[in-house]
Amino acid sequence: MAQVWHLITGEYPPDIGGVGDYTRLIGEALARCGDEVHVWAPANSSSTNEAGPIRVHRVPGKFGPRAMLAMERGIDRGSKSQVLVQYVPHAFGWKAMNVPLCIWLASRQRARLGVMFHEVAYPMSRAQSVRHNFLGLVTSAMAAILARSARRIYVTTPAWEPMLRSISRTRQPIQWIPIFSNIPVVEDEAGTNAIRRRIAPNGGMIAGHFGAYGPFYAAGTTALLAAGLAQDAALSVLLIGNGGTEFRARMIERHPALANRLHATGALASAEVSRSIAACDLMIQYYPHGVTTRQGSCMAPLEHGRPMVTTSGPLSEPLWQESRAVALAPANDLPALAALVHRLVGDGDERQRLGAAARDLYDRRFDIRHTVAALRASFNGADGRATR
Repeated sequence: MAQVWHLITGEYPPDIGGVGDYTRLIGEALARCGDEVHVWAPANSSSTNEAGPIRVHRVPGKFGPRAMLAMERGIDRGSKSQVLVQYVPHAFGWKAMNVPLCIWLASRQRARLGVMFHEVAYPMSRAQSVRHNFLGLVTSAMAAILARSARRIYVTTPAWEPMLRSISRTRQPIQWIPIFSNIPVVEDEAGTNAIRRRIAPNGGMIAGHFGAYGPFYAAGTTALLAAGLAQDAALSVLLIGNGGTEFRARMIERHPALANRLHATGALASAEVSRSIAACDLMIQYYPHGVTTRQGSCMAPLEHGRPMVTTSGPLSEPLWQESRAVALAPANDLPALAALVHRLVGDGDERQRLGAAARDLYDRRFDIRHTVAALRASFNGADGRATR
């Protein structure tokens, strides 16, 4: 049955951001199913309201009163109409404390409201400043408002479920829907080989790193990449995507001897990101709390069938260990991670096995078709309740 979707997101292309790309791809996939899709996103200097398979409505401001008024007038309340919020607290302005938007969604859209929690709330800790703990308190209240009012709740990793239940006391079912890759695979052997010749002209191996360049990842990623380059003299590292150039500059300040073997692409169109990932012999993805199904920087290498060294941690789902599709070591064990990189550099058979297992895992668990099927089935459910 055809449905009408209103996707509310704090970012949308041409703005750079993983949630924006995710929303666009979800909208396009729903439209291909015959659904009517509207996206409500902030205005920017290069975009206006757009028509097409996805009807993009650019709201004024950063989801303040004028934006809420525009959505109030534009979101129809028919029986087939569903509102799906792509929730990341800092994406909706107001210094990540847009309580009025959450109240408006809870009061005016409750009957058709679904929330995809990409993130839940800013963490609180005695070691933090009062200001940061206040931010944690407010964002927890925002998530609680939405979780208590939503008819359908989705999380991108099951690690978010106990947090949501704790702060909201909701008894509503919470459905785990892993994210998919925002980087479609481009089959271009010539383009891929051109990148390989530029990065490793002498035929050496290339280890790639995609995304995750923020301060939360910086120390562990720097240490791991430096250890990998130190152990294997013929290895080069390619930092792929937005933020990589700045990360390279900071890393070279600490390890100047690695400058000739450390390369960065800067921001790229998705097709060039795909070619760059495909050019790598293996990928190194460091996550301080462990790899999870909410990380797009992990999903892209999986879909491309790249062997990957990554981290296990308290947030990691069991499937990573059970599938044997990635090479895992604890996030707090740098020697073990560096040893995994060194072993894969010298073991072509294992790289081939991991690459095939990665592609198979992605197709079985993470491909966008699974996301679309889960969303449409959930919203079509007779009782309007999500299932696991």
